[in-house]
Amino acid sequence: MTAQIHSYAGSGPYCYTHSLTMAAGAGTGRPLPSAAVVETLTGSAFGFQLIGGTLPLFDPYAWDPELGLDQAVALLGLGCEKTSGGTAEEALERLRAAVAHGPVLVGPVDMGLLLYRPGTPEPGQGDHYVVVLDIGPDGTVLLHDPEGFPYATLGAPAFLAAWRADAVPYTDEPYIMRTGFVREREITGEQALRDSLPLAARWLEGRDDLPVPPGTLGAAAGVAGFAELVKAGIEPGLRLLLQHFAVRVGARRASDAADCLARLGLTGAAGTAREQARLIGALQGPVVTGDDAALSAVLERLAPTYEELRAALEHAR
Repeated sequence: MTAQIHSYAGSGPYCYTHSLTMAAGAGTGRPLPSAAVVETLTGSAFGFQLIGGTLPLFDPYAWDPELGLDQAVALLGLGCEKTSGGTAEEALERLRAAVAHGPVLVGPVDMGLLLYRPGTPEPGQGDHYVVVLDIGPDGTVLLHDPEGFPYATLGAPAFLAAWRADAVPYTDEPYIMRTGFVREREITGEQALRDSLPLAARWLEGRDDLPVPPGTLGAAAGVAGFAELVKAGIEPGLRLLLQHFAVRVGARRASDAADCLARLGLTGAAGTAREQARLIGALQGPVVTGDDAALSAVLERLAPTYEELRAALEHAR
């Protein structure tokens, strides 16, 4: 099948990216580049990992949103204050003091404990990021949830339970927030993308300097392990995660990365990322319909593209 290339725009689950653009844009008084650029700067598009040998995610080996946010903030020439820990009372007072000066990027939080979301409470439903706007005299927290809940409200006890992030696996620190965003150096979105290329290649190579759960596999080996899971039969909870989050965010990340690489004139790397986007997107139908034979066939085509993209980025440096 042939088709013209069209960039996608929509409301995918880019919670940390949209939260960063809201909080940093307000803090510096100037808008950040597009969500596609910011997401690409986090490095999320450049790899695949099978965490613990059982959880397939379309982001790099050893990557997590905290690492991605720190990377994007630095590449964008921004600075901020990142704090965490303490008691619930101390965290709430720290947050109250911060929102007096502007919106605050808060997270990770436990999405399943944000009680304004349908289907909650359900602890461990997933990690999430939000922007806190204000705390009322009665302790009510006013926030923007970038996955479709502007100006949501939540009582302080419920918010603190979510913010403690007990079920979020990639951090041991509760009550993480970023505030006081400033612009430390002037940099364009295009220059930030160029500066990110060595980091993207390194994510694709595999980061052995970062901890991962035992049994975690990356890139082609991870995709091959995912294919083995499919052959053994996907358990219902994992199938739901793939249907509602993992596949669609992976396809969008790859599509946005392709757009960004094309913007830099890196046609070879952009073409490979575009092929990844189309292959990851092609997983959605089989995941929903249960056509696991088709799912495995697409994964076989996807596996070698990670090394192809790494080689293309290395050549571009």
